[in-house]
Order: sequence, then C-alpha cells, then structure tokens
Amino acid sequence: MASMLLNTMRTGAVNPSWAMRSVARSLSTTTQLQVQVQIKGKKTLARPGVKNIVLVEGVRTPFLLSGTTYADLMPHDLARAALQGLLNRTGIPKDAVDYLIYGTVIQEVKTSNVAREAALGAGFSDKIPAHTVTMACISSNQAMTSAVGLIAAGQCDAVVAGGVEFMSDVPIRHSRKMRKTMLSLNKAKTVGQRLSLLGSIRLAHLSPELPAVAEFSTAETMGHSADRLAAAFGVSRLEQDEFALRSHTLAKKAQDNGLLEDVISFKVP
Repeated sequence: MASMLLNTMRTGAVNPSWAMRSVARSLSTTTQLQVQVQIKGKKTLARPGVKNIVLVEGVRTPFLLSGTTYADLMPHDLARAALQGLLNRTGIPKDAVDYLIYGTVIQEVKTSNVAREAALGAGFSDKIPAHTVTMACISSNQAMTSAVGLIAAGQCDAVVAGGVEFMSDVPIRHSRKMRKTMLSLNKAKTVGQRLSLLGSIRLAHLSPELPAVAEFSTAETMGHSADRLAAAFGVSRLEQDEFALRSHTLAKKAQDNGLLEDVISFKVP
C-alpha cells in the first residue's frame, strides 16, 4: 500500500524537493535516468565519480481499520494502486524501472510474491523482475535497503520499493491433521479410499489455526521485545512517551505545512 522510487544521480546531494522535481521532469525524455544536477551546498555521502542514491517520490493508499471498506480486496489490490499512483505522480515510463521489491509480514497464500502480482496489475512488463521480502515489522524497510543495494552495486538505475499489509483477510489454516487428510484425499485413487479418509475426520480436525502475533522460535511478542530493549538501554517510560509525543507533533506540523502529501486517492471497487 506504499511505494517509493529510488534512483541514481551522478553528483552530490541537493535539496530533496528540487531533486525529486528534476528527476521527474527528466524521466519522460530518457530511460537511463542519468540526471545531472548541481550541488546545493549540502554534504553528500557519495564520493566523487560514484553514484549517489536518492529517493525520488513516495505515495501510499489511505490507512483504514481492518474489516471495513477494504474488506473484500486483496493485498496486491492495494499495492497495485500504490504503484499506479507512483507512476501518475512521477510520470516515469514503466520500462525505466529495473526492479520492484515489496515487503510484507502476513503473506497471502495465493499471491505469495505480492510484488510480482502488483507489478503486473499496474502494467509493468513481465520482463521486469520483482520479489517480496518478509522480515517482521521492518519488511518494507528491508525492501528499501535491498533497492539501495541493487543501485549501489550497479545492477539497477531505478528501483521501486514498498510494503503492503492486509489485516482484513489474514490466512487462517485448517489443523495439521485436517490438512494431511485433505492432501491425501486429493491423491486418493478409488472411491473406497476417499470414503475411508472422509470417515477418519473428527470434530477436533476442524479446529482452525490462527496466525500468531508472536515470533515462532521464541513465542515472544513485539511488546516483550520492546520491554527488553528499553530495559537493556535504560529507556524510561517517560522518555518513550516524550519521544512519541514529539514524533506525532512533528508529523502534524509537516502535514499542516503540506510536506506529507503522500496519500493518493483510491476508489474501492
């Protein structure tokens, strides 16, 4: 539900908004994305002659309460809308994108590579590779890091990175015994074999398995991890609350100043 375009530039850092506009203007005339810009006096992490990696633009669909207006959609529907919104906002030709990466935590079984499905739905060529990464709650951050790595390694010039999470339809599985029975039914050759398998089903087999919010290997939730981290670094609850208040205050200020115009309109079918 969020997409960002990352690109390479041949010079040092510039004012972000100016750089974004410069890149967006040039995209309609070249697919090489080798944009020449002037240094605006700010320091850059790039060394002379080495590509500097910049964030061009980012968009997202509106956040909604799960089980409401988005309830009948699928994750790739939201990801596709974000990709289309990014294309509309930047004017970048689809064939100028070298790679697409999306992060997600709870994967939809039918579209395990949601980046691929969203890219195809948004009109990107099937020749442009796309993959999905999952790394708990920093999955989309890892997608962006991977995008930067591809550009830094010289494999790509422009990469789209994003993330999507869809809590309105999380995968709920049958019990292990029920799944084994159903798979055996699919392989059964005779009516007798099928009837025997159906007769082995018990009421307990119908108990569903819900996705857990805890880590599989440790059974630890994010709250537990946060408490341990705060204790290890000596961060008090007051300091946490003050930081949270500061974050929300600055976000509100940026929104009021028109600096957070990343939300695109999305009409639910």
